[in-house]
Amino acid sequence: MAESTNRLQDRVAVITGGASGIGEGTVERFVAEGARVVVADLQAEAGQAVADRFGDAAVFHRTDVAVEADVAGAVDLAVSTFGRLDIMFNNAGIIGVKGRLSEMPTEEWSRTIDILLHGVFYGLKHASRVMIPQGSGVILSTASTAGVVGGLASHAYTTAKHAVIGLTKSAANELGPDGIRVNAIAPGNTVTAMTASITQGAPGDHDATGRKIESGNLLGIAGQPADIAAAAVYLASDDARYVTGHCLVVDAGQTSSGRARNRFNG
Repeated sequence: MAESTNRLQDRVAVITGGASGIGEGTVERFVAEGARVVVADLQAEAGQAVADRFGDAAVFHRTDVAVEADVAGAVDLAVSTFGRLDIMFNNAGIIGVKGRLSEMPTEEWSRTIDILLHGVFYGLKHASRVMIPQGSGVILSTASTAGVVGGLASHAYTTAKHAVIGLTKSAANELGPDGIRVNAIAPGNTVTAMTASITQGAPGDHDATGRKIESGNLLGIAGQPADIAAAAVYLASDDARYVTGHCLVVDAGQTSSGRARNRFNG
């Protein structure tokens, strides 16, 4: 982990999807940078375990981001426990089911959109509810390289991630005058359990996942949760005070390379 510079000292964050992968890595980095964190996740046992690692600096809230009341509850817990909310990171996600449009079950489409897009909307809605009276705040959302180009993921996932980037820009226009910055992060393929689960021929094999990622970007390295967490720290900190309405692509040049397309076919 990178050395802490206390860039988030005494700030309060909610991180959805905080029990694993990019979310877990960001919880760890935020706490190291001085923040206190609500770990919001549907995985109760794993989420509680993550929060317990950080003592008084973290609490867990069971959160299904497709349920508005759950997201509102995570925000309210931040305020009741730590007194305020400075950073909302809408990060929870799923891969979604791949398939041809003509064969896509409507319920699978709806479930993916509910989690990946409506969950971000709920986070924006309820974070802004408490940030506007404060006159400050940062809202981040996890987009994807699949939100920048087509052909990298399922139709529903691709649609949702494009929409997250659009919603980020729209919300930044509304909330800027209230002192709230709104940005997105578009990770390239990153070594997580979720990514490993769809690696062709090697489900759950993180080493194989890393090798596939290395062959699909310009730097020949495999992205780790810590790489995305570092981007989140930057955008959440005062170092990014002049940045809003932006989608920061963190992909080792994946989207600048013809090798980006169809690396993971499920």
